[in-house]
Amino acid sequence: MRLYTCQSCQQVVHFENTVCGTCGHRLGFLPQRATVSAVEPDAEVWRALAAKEPDARFLFCANAAQDACNWLVESGTDRTLCLCCRHNRTIPDLSDPANLVAWQRIEMAKHRLFYSLLRLGLPLVTMAEDPERGLAFDVLADPPDASGPRVLTGHDNGLITLALAEADDAYREKSRVAMHEPYRTLLGHFRHEIGHYYWDRLVRDGGRLEACRALFGDDSQDYAQALQSHYANGAPPEWQARFVSAYATSHPWEDFAETWAHYLHIVDTLETARAFGLSTQPVRHADTLSATVDFDPYRATNIAQLIDAWIPLTLAMNSLNRAMGQPDLYPFVLSPPAIEKLGFVHDLVHPS
Repeated sequence: MRLYTCQSCQQVVHFENTVCGTCGHRLGFLPQRATVSAVEPDAEVWRALAAKEPDARFLFCANAAQDACNWLVESGTDRTLCLCCRHNRTIPDLSDPANLVAWQRIEMAKHRLFYSLLRLGLPLVTMAEDPERGLAFDVLADPPDASGPRVLTGHDNGLITLALAEADDAYREKSRVAMHEPYRTLLGHFRHEIGHYYWDRLVRDGGRLEACRALFGDDSQDYAQALQSHYANGAPPEWQARFVSAYATSHPWEDFAETWAHYLHIVDTLETARAFGLSTQPVRHADTLSATVDFDPYRATNIAQLIDAWIPLTLAMNSLNRAMGQPDLYPFVLSPPAIEKLGFVHDLVHPS
């Protein structure tokens, strides 16, 4: 994620900021330019100082009224929701204050996901616009008083369902421990589930199925049976030699989705490191652990460029977390076969 500058006073501002803390200008995100802009009122609309077109005017997404979005929508259209929010199909009952807070957290994570999708130039169409190939999100609360089955997070033919309970830190940590996961976040959920969607669009529909199978395995094997076996028996021994996570071993579809999620972890975290001018040059082993992110990770030429910067950076980040008594920020090991799979994802989103 980049750092941004208020066009009015040049103060540094961040992706989720809605007001500049220095000059008081309201802020909005311009998806067309993937940037945060200071805005000024113009009658009932807003002028974005970062907009290329001086005559362009904007409205805030309707979900700004619930403090769930700071994205801008071009005025003069019938759209009231931004590019990200109009992919929502179902949201929880916001008259419940607890639901509102949880949904705000979920939307924050989803908007960060959409930032990455926009930066990569990936196809985005709503399910309402294209029922066969479109994308939609259902954010669902569990039935009251456990009167029915709990909501399960997952993907089904373009529809991504996220359990509202995942926005609760205690619930999510309990689930992480119960499922023996080293990492579980809202953003991680979104990055994983969107991987399933783009497997459909870019692999299956994009003519890359056989190439994908050569790396990830035969996806035609029974999915439900594979998951049942995984939950019953766990990951195979020495899984780290070929996979990015234990869950990736359950089925080739999950291997792809986990690898896709890790690719987004890598490029967005490296972009943040670049924005802050971070580099690593340890006193010892400087040749092998030194790295400077002096390139745009979203426009990296190949996977090696990303990995050469990523591995030293994660070693530094994990060491800093341990110094604070915290778990590793990136609790994974990337083997050569896993990096090769990441390279497949890189080539998929950067077609020559």
